[in-house]
Amino acid sequence: MTDQPIWVPPHARKKSSNLARFMTKLADRQHRAFSTYEALHAYSIAEPEGFWSAVWDEFGVLAESRGQTYFAEGGHMRHARFFPGARLNYAENLLKHSDCDKPAIIFRGEERVRLTLSWSELKAKVAAIASLLRSLGTRPGDRVCAVVPNHPDTIAAFLAVNCIGAVWSSCSPDFGERGILDRFSQIEPKILIACDGYYYNGKVIDISAKTAAVAAKLPTVGHVLLIDYIGEADRHARSMNNAQSLASAIAPWGQAPLSFERMPFDHPIYILFSSGTTGVPKCIVHRAGGVLLKHLTEHFLHTDLKPDDRLFYFTTCGWMMWNWLVSGLVAGGTLLLYDGSPFYPDERALFDFADEEGMTIFGTSAKYLDAVRKTGWRPMDTHELGALRTMCSTGSPLAPESFDFVYAAVKPDLHLASISGGTDICGCFVAGNPLAPVYRGEIQAPTLGVAVDIFDDQGRPVRERKGELVCTRPFPSMPVMFWNDPTGEKYHNAYFARFDNVWCHGDFAEWTSHGGVIIHGRSDATLNPGGVRIGTAEIYAQVEQIPEVAEGLAIGQDWDNDVRIILFVRLIEGHVLTPELIDRIRTQIRNGASPRHVPAKIIAVADIPRTKSGKITELAVRDIVHGREVANREALANPEALDLYRALPELRS
Repeated sequence: MTDQPIWVPPHARKKSSNLARFMTKLADRQHRAFSTYEALHAYSIAEPEGFWSAVWDEFGVLAESRGQTYFAEGGHMRHARFFPGARLNYAENLLKHSDCDKPAIIFRGEERVRLTLSWSELKAKVAAIASLLRSLGTRPGDRVCAVVPNHPDTIAAFLAVNCIGAVWSSCSPDFGERGILDRFSQIEPKILIACDGYYYNGKVIDISAKTAAVAAKLPTVGHVLLIDYIGEADRHARSMNNAQSLASAIAPWGQAPLSFERMPFDHPIYILFSSGTTGVPKCIVHRAGGVLLKHLTEHFLHTDLKPDDRLFYFTTCGWMMWNWLVSGLVAGGTLLLYDGSPFYPDERALFDFADEEGMTIFGTSAKYLDAVRKTGWRPMDTHELGALRTMCSTGSPLAPESFDFVYAAVKPDLHLASISGGTDICGCFVAGNPLAPVYRGEIQAPTLGVAVDIFDDQGRPVRERKGELVCTRPFPSMPVMFWNDPTGEKYHNAYFARFDNVWCHGDFAEWTSHGGVIIHGRSDATLNPGGVRIGTAEIYAQVEQIPEVAEGLAIGQDWDNDVRIILFVRLIEGHVLTPELIDRIRTQIRNGASPRHVPAKIIAVADIPRTKSGKITELAVRDIVHGREVANREALANPEALDLYRALPELRS
């Protein structure tokens, strides 16, 4: 890392930010100065009642009541409650700007489909779907599950489900039958929403047979509604039991009024799932009020979202970033949705979308930015990107070289906000700070209202040393529970078994001298050669600098009463793993990281297994290498890739 920032926000930009305005108003309200972000963050932790009530007021949360209590400690972190007397509706808050005809959603389905939905059209569609669901007997607390693309009708359906107090859960249509059933069979949905198919890499993919099979194996499902994406919804519906196209089903409800069920703050809004690569996915139940408040801070204060913004995040409906993206409607701007391959017809696809629609906030993954970098193409040479002012990255640690790429090849005057959190909290532990400089390879700050720290193995805070990312105080978007976990044992074991009454997230991280954070990878994937903990991201940051290497995956192999590092590399097409290339990779890792990071073996593979949300899965590969079967191959986007790692002769010596 370096002591010199790679970007400093201009004074005018800082002064006009939502965060600066919020700090000024909070100072007046509390009769105290908040001259720095650090001071504001300390206050947000020490006085949760004052901070979260100020967020509620500043961003105009709509509610039937807020109650007299803003925070109740509860004795243990997981028993704490925020606004226990409040009654509200999340969808009502997202649709409060809907009486206008400016675009609410602009959609691209690769080169096949272009749609724009105005705010008034979105409101009418939500009202129609909500009325339909009520007519089908859907009630508060019922589960509605969806196998859907990132499409405007998907967002309308989700908001309609929330309007009536039902509980949403979704996955993307590329999930296999087993993967869908592993998730949805646990929560017994009453309604199944699916698409008729989708487009990917220029191909039309029909999922009607899969949808019919899934519906038949979910005995609680009484009705199937099909989103018409590839033009086959009505035809597919005729071949299924109790199925209709969504468009046909809502036609009689075209003039229905929109009404909202205002539910308690902790009422479930949706159920998200863990990746499921080490067993049946955990069903993580999120609370509506907690998600709303957390996303208000992340969108308005950390991302600096404004009413005229056009917000984009490349995501599927099987990743929590979709849920995060949808909350961006709260500002009253426009969501930009893209479904399909980000590299079809070529690497310019998303940047074409950005230019065409005046994208102001561009969200993507670290892997996407690295993949674009490795093509050798420089977006700034071919695209204006005049409206773009913020780029967000998550999914895996953003390598220092990708910071360089963004500022040298995308746009030099850009707030690059690397962010990190998880499905578990449907939000971020660490994120961007619009008031602060960006340092190469660092995430800028802990998020407001979240008491982030880094502990050593003995549970002691450490600075500028690697350790476990933890949270020491309650925050609103902690899950309300796990489904089918009546005693709370699964919940406790997932987050609180490591340190007493402290949330342990499972990330290997360190504080920097600037007060930022570096994420070194998942703790359960941490390598331990000679008893020294090494984050896999540290190795990937070096490997990604080798032009011939598309991506790498590192694991620890049990060997000779110790652990040795094995690095698998997928090479750019046309290259082979020669002894000279192996030496260059090792030298890069030795010089860029340390001699301890150098792998004992470097092996070329044709593919690297990843989850449906695009994250590489070291644990599954580690199991295969050690002769253990992967319990849930359906959780992977490309499970066939695991067979490439089975019984490799190179690992026998």
